Amino acid sequence: MVVAPSGAGKSSLVNALLERSPEIRLSISCTTRAPRPKETDGKEYHFVSVAAFEKMQREDDLLEWAEVHGNFYGTPRDWIMRQTEAGQDVLLEIDWQGARQVRSKYPEAIGIFILPPSIEALEARLHNRGQDAPQVIARRLLAAGGEFAHAPESEYVIINQDFNAALAELNTIVSAARLRFRSQAARHAQLFSELGIPHTPAPV
Repeated sequence: MVVAPSGAGKSSLVNALLERSPEIRLSISCTTRAPRPKETDGKEYHFVSVAAFEKMQREDDLLEWAEVHGNFYGTPRDWIMRQTEAGQDVLLEIDWQGARQVRSKYPEAIGIFILPPSIEALEARLHNRGQDAPQVIARRLLAAGGEFAHAPESEYVIINQDFNAALAELNTIVSAARLRFRSQAARHAQLFSELGIPHTPAPV
């Protein structure tokens, strides 16, 4: 799970990671917010109505959901379950509220928090990307302080000062996560069976 306040560079890092490692499956969230310029339904998000989102909530079709900056976001449950059961690497680009919910259902999930090098840098990035009105940027900056407080809930923190360095650190974390026992057991189930290795780790 990659978590960050808006403007910290989360999406840019995730997109670069996926270009480098196309075998990673990115979870596409549902959202009730309007598409931004150049966003495509089913690529960046599944754009849905509030009524459709509320129906998914009622029918327990969401692994997690949260209201962020006045809009709803959520992760479809069935797709995640199918991917993880097949041993696929799944990446969630998510906010801290959603990450907390996912961790309650998948304790083995790894959290990676992306930080900007400074508040000034965060503000500059929000302005430079040209996607939000000034009042929206102000609201995002105010919310960022509360979001930073949840960084300790993640196992890893990357400070996105130099993009290439931050991308290399993100790739290192992903590479290490693939070597965890559960991941290897799911990915190489036949080998583990042939070698007589249980598919669940022994209690410590």
